[in-house]
Amino acid sequence: MSKPEKFFDENGLRLDGRRVDEIRPMKIEVGVLSRADGSCYLEWGNNKVLAGVFGPRELHPRRMQRPDTAIVRYRYNMAAFSVEDRIRPGPNRRSTEISKVSREAFEPVVMTHLYPSAVIDVFAEVLQADAGTRTAAINAAAIALADAGIPMKGLVSACAVGKVDGKLVLDLGKEEDNYGDADLPVAMTQDGDITLIQMDGNLTQDEFKEAMEMVKVGGKQILEIQREALKSKFSQFKTEEIEEAAVIETPEPDATIDETVGIETEVDESVETDTEVIETEDDNEKVGAVFVEDDANDKEPDENTDDEDVEEGEINE
Repeated sequence: MSKPEKFFDENGLRLDGRRVDEIRPMKIEVGVLSRADGSCYLEWGNNKVLAGVFGPRELHPRRMQRPDTAIVRYRYNMAAFSVEDRIRPGPNRRSTEISKVSREAFEPVVMTHLYPSAVIDVFAEVLQADAGTRTAAINAAAIALADAGIPMKGLVSACAVGKVDGKLVLDLGKEEDNYGDADLPVAMTQDGDITLIQMDGNLTQDEFKEAMEMVKVGGKQILEIQREALKSKFSQFKTEEIEEAAVIETPEPDATIDETVGIETEVDESVETDTEVIETEDDNEKVGAVFVEDDANDKEPDENTDDEDVEEGEINE
């Protein structure tokens, strides 16, 4: 990559069209690893970072345990394919240094005293690098810790500010990071307390003060994005729980209930119905007689029984 001829156009915009106080677009997805207790996938510009949290869990070997607090272990690693020129896989001096300062960035907010003799492992894997990977990894790790349910005093947001062609710019791009005059990555809590600060290059006192004000503005913007990502996940779980609780089981159909109307249709057998007898002038036949109770003992004798039938019955007996 060669150095650009100029970093700002005639309108004062940067190479990617951003203003000097504007951060790159950020995308956060929470809970992407099923085997981790908490995880996050973050895209920030062309940076792509995957963070996973495992724990709290028992620390082995036991000689490393602390009886009054938990230990936070942070591992930052860049994949061999994350940059244009393939790098040697495994830890190096740079990754070891970034792992150390990133772990210390979470020490003021993680409530380690609640988990004595335990360990909380944080893994940040850079899948694609494009300047500002340490700050991107810290932002992803903060979301993964919250997703794992680790008690914290607040979220940690990280952003960098630098100087390019004598101007201070927020959230350096790749060309600005490679050919800029200074780089100042900063991590802070949601209350504005600084938990990490490093600097590469030279800044005057006035430039340093102005850079700190710019990075605070960027940190607040990132904090809002982090909060929205967490809200979207946990509000979705809450909505699913409400929908499950609102499901009403349909009762089994009852023979005595009309499901369409809801009126009992069974006839009470204890209520007798009066019979109406209509006699004709010709043969005095009973017409329209209605009997509700059909009792065999109350059955009337057959009026049409002939005497011959009676006699035959007596002979058969």
